[in-house]
Amino acid sequence: MKRTMTIIMSLVLAVPMLAQYGPRRSYPQRRPVVSEYRYGGPPRSYRHSLTNSYYGLRVGLALSSVSSDDSYLDGSGLSSGVSMGFAAGFQMVPASPLYFETGLNYTEKGGRGHFGGSKFTYDLNYLEVPLLLKYDYRADRDFSVQPFIGGYLACGVGGKVKDFGQHQALSSFDDDFFKRFDGGLRMGCGVEFAHLYAELAYDLGLSNICHDTFNSSRNGCLLLSCGVNF
Repeated sequence: MKRTMTIIMSLVLAVPMLAQYGPRRSYPQRRPVVSEYRYGGPPRSYRHSLTNSYYGLRVGLALSSVSSDDSYLDGSGLSSGVSMGFAAGFQMVPASPLYFETGLNYTEKGGRGHFGGSKFTYDLNYLEVPLLLKYDYRADRDFSVQPFIGGYLACGVGGKVKDFGQHQALSSFDDDFFKRFDGGLRMGCGVEFAHLYAELAYDLGLSNICHDTFNSSRNGCLLLSCGVNF
């Protein structure tokens, strides 16, 4: 936990520096804008025919658990980890605030449980690709609220199952424990102020990540992240 918080704090402190020296986006170009002369002039509207895009960096905290029918694999206790990566969003229709967002994230998931009187921890580290539909409601020039819904695909790249009773640490992704591939739903909401961005999301795992045909194990993860958009 100490290592996780150290990494998060280091990256969070770097976010304002990235925002300060990053290129400025022209926000009126991201939305169809209707401007009005305040002193007697007629209303004027202008629209941009080209779709817009944005790119961002993300870092945050992942609070996760593994729910399983198999008491040996059940890690319903919360585990904390790091989530970091980049995002890319693309306007789906010109003059519309609807965006498709994807990217690549490294996320540390897992859980904690007990079996046979012994404590177990399950570390499941993934590379994830989110596939999100995001609506960008712009309250003013610099501030917007961005609810989203979609899914994610993930591949396990490392992790350990630790048996504290036997003092053993084994690979999480072998035939006795978990499958590498995962997928599910992701939903949440983000807020953006100028370059700065923050979001709260929840991953609901739909894939059975254990090898047992008659039991199921699924990931659940609450993600709190921040970053910058360009």
